[in-house]
Amino acid sequence: MRFSNPLKRLFRDRSGNALIETAIVMPILTLNILGGMEISRYVLLNQKLDRVAASIGDLVAQAETISALDIDNLFEAAKFVIKPFSLGSNGAVIVSSIGAADGNPPMVNWQRNGAGSLVAASALGAAGANATLPQGFTVPSGSNTIVAEVFYDYTPWLMSGITSPSRLYHRALFRPRLGSLTTLQ
Repeated sequence: MRFSNPLKRLFRDRSGNALIETAIVMPILTLNILGGMEISRYVLLNQKLDRVAASIGDLVAQAETISALDIDNLFEAAKFVIKPFSLGSNGAVIVSSIGAADGNPPMVNWQRNGAGSLVAASALGAAGANATLPQGFTVPSGSNTIVAEVFYDYTPWLMSGITSPSRLYHRALFRPRLGSLTTLQ
């Protein structure tokens, strides 16, 4: 009988319930918060990469003529568009001019890369070679298209043990407005 009284009091005592519930729920809440932060960062990065591709492609397509120096200046501007992220060693931008003439297959007229030091090959092909165009996209004979591609090696910041690194790719296609842009000046 002596032992049953303290045991009964122990089982009736409810003063530590909140602490036990907190200990059970805290890891789940922490994981949700970290996961939400990582997903938000991933979505924001994708939006920034899409904006870089669209901005660079649009600015090139607005030019009547363009030089390698002009494109290099646009690559410098891309570093501001992508903030708070940095292209640095994780990213690269490639601008290409695709043209088709006299029933020949589309060709990469010229190509320029920069804004980051990531080594990436254009999905369109190399300058002077036949272009590999996106599914369903054609370049009419006698026409030209400016394509801006952005590559970024994404490494999760907080949840690197759960998700693996991946290469993100965004592109934007524009028709030149004022000039043909088939050559770099």
